[in-house]
Amino acid sequence: MSTQERRTLPPRLAELVEDFADIGPSDRLQLLLELSGELPALPARYADAADTMEQVHECQSPLFLAVEVAPGEDAAERTVHLFFSAPPEAPTTRGFAAIMHTGLDGESAADVLAVPNDFYTALGLSQAVSPLRLRGMAAILARIKNQVRTATA
Repeated sequence: MSTQERRTLPPRLAELVEDFADIGPSDRLQLLLELSGELPALPARYADAADTMEQVHECQSPLFLAVEVAPGEDAAERTVHLFFSAPPEAPTTRGFAAIMHTGLDGESAADVLAVPNDFYTALGLSQAVSPLRLRGMAAILARIKNQVRTATA
């Protein structure tokens, strides 16, 4: 991902991409695992994830997500909030969810929709996790964008 492309990312997501770029390949998995511990707990309204959230089937471990978009007329003004459920014994999947939460929660719908679909390649995780797991990360972003599009249509 070029410097110009990084500038199009929401600031907190761009910062995460930089954090991963600044460390060696062997430390990237460790950073991902550390981020997994930062995934916020679900609010009570999402306590029963299987019934109230969308499952991302492409993830190797069970991951559920919900997207809330604040009301408004313009996508640039509508704030996106993300909620994830992933088991503690799935730290890679939780790490992916934590990246999305940290980087996109609180951003405008327009900014979330503008994130390049392959931004995750700039994290440099291809040497640390399998292509199948990276496919799960791509699917998480795709599901987020689909829910944002539906909410703003």
